[in-house]
Amino acid sequence: MPGFFSRPEVQVVAVSDRAEILDALRRAADGADEAERAGLARALAVVEATPARDPAELRGRWARERIEAAGIEPKADSIVAIKALRKAEPGLSLAQAVALAKEAAATPPR
Repeated sequence: MPGFFSRPEVQVVAVSDRAEILDALRRAADGADEAERAGLARALAVVEATPARDPAELRGRWARERIEAAGIEPKADSIVAIKALRKAEPGLSLAQAVALAKEAAATPPR
């Protein structure tokens, strides 16, 4: 059991469905008629050429989008950015929002 003064663990999961998208495109291409096959093959090539993202980058991008949607510039130490994250996702703890704000600041804008 953690002690009273121990740091709370930040547990925010980054989810990527890239593998499922690739599988779905492959199945669709396998069963496609000639008219659809070329387009599906091109879509598959585009997804395969796109590098898989690091979980921290996925979390940072997610957090950046929410912070920017609130009209705030993402900065690691911004109380306003942390508040915007917690408003966008009320279930976030303060520690999680702080960690996400840092990842958002480290993630380049799109």
